[in-house]
Amino acid sequence: MSEELIVPWDIDGTLEDDFYVPAYIEEMAQKVLTHYNLNVSHLEVITTKADKGGLIWKMETDKGPYSLKILHRRPGRSQFSLGAQEYLVNEKKAKVPPLFKTKDGENYIEMGGKLWFVAEWIEPLYQVNNDLEGAKLLCHALGEFHHLTKGYVPPKGSENPSRLYRWPKSYEKVMKKMSWFRNIATVYPEMPASQAILTHVDMFEEQARNALNQLEQSAYYELVARGNTAWGLVHQDYGWSNGQMGPDGMWIIDLDGVAYDLPIRDLRKLITGQMDDMGVWDVEYMKGMIEAYHEANPIEDDLYEILLIDMSLPNEFYKNVKEMVYEPTIFLDNEVEALCTRIAETDKSKWPAIEELKQWKGVSSK
Repeated sequence: MSEELIVPWDIDGTLEDDFYVPAYIEEMAQKVLTHYNLNVSHLEVITTKADKGGLIWKMETDKGPYSLKILHRRPGRSQFSLGAQEYLVNEKKAKVPPLFKTKDGENYIEMGGKLWFVAEWIEPLYQVNNDLEGAKLLCHALGEFHHLTKGYVPPKGSENPSRLYRWPKSYEKVMKKMSWFRNIATVYPEMPASQAILTHVDMFEEQARNALNQLEQSAYYELVARGNTAWGLVHQDYGWSNGQMGPDGMWIIDLDGVAYDLPIRDLRKLITGQMDDMGVWDVEYMKGMIEAYHEANPIEDDLYEILLIDMSLPNEFYKNVKEMVYEPTIFLDNEVEALCTRIAETDKSKWPAIEELKQWKGVSSK
């Protein structure tokens, strides 16, 4: 009889209990724990990815607090991220949670078609203030992380995820999807958000086209030619919850999605997300974030140019409306209408801010 595979238990998002765990997964957890020299007195569900089949427990044990985690990605992909976590702790002494080995000295147990692992539960951890000083701490820690991940070579047999060479295609995808958004809004004119989409989509499509042209004319191809290990890893989900203050400084957690890429992609996402939350592109705020990052992982001029190009892509508009292609009659509601209007309004302050950053010599090596 083959082993039961772990499958997502809330694909449509209708499950009301965020902490629900199917009984068969709880049974698997007990089997997994027999592979560790830990006496577990209490298991507490911390968070679930019920739509993907992932889960984190906090465990109270005879050796202190630990986490038990099911990684929702393919096993080969998860081997890459666990290898990175071990590399950062053992080789670089980075502030990421150390893995706790199995009785056989392995980093993980494979069960149900997923990788399970145990790591130290770092405490106390707390989020820094959501202000410029907090943002600087986040950015400096991110720069340190990027610097320390250079040279990482994954374990044999693992996948080798790299976004390093995919920038032009991802820009093209953003540009092409704008015509999809336009067509869908035209087909469903009765939906509250359709007119807002149609009002702004031409502008954002032009921004995507310009960003792609700028990327093609930049030093992008020369930079990526250095290869994966020269640049190291991006976190891909870095923010206020995954960079937290703890013992001896900032810790970075939840490394499940790390991949090779140009490092400023993480920084760009952090900056543009913060500007979107603030509702205005604040140049001095951005300078503070960039300087803090630059102190830990210096940004060369060509890479800085690509940071600004990536900022000029209509990232927030695309991110917030791309789900419309799946269920437009549900998605295109009043909330999305207000969101589109707000993003377009915030966009007005974006362009003078980027122009000022182009002239700024704060991180220039010249």
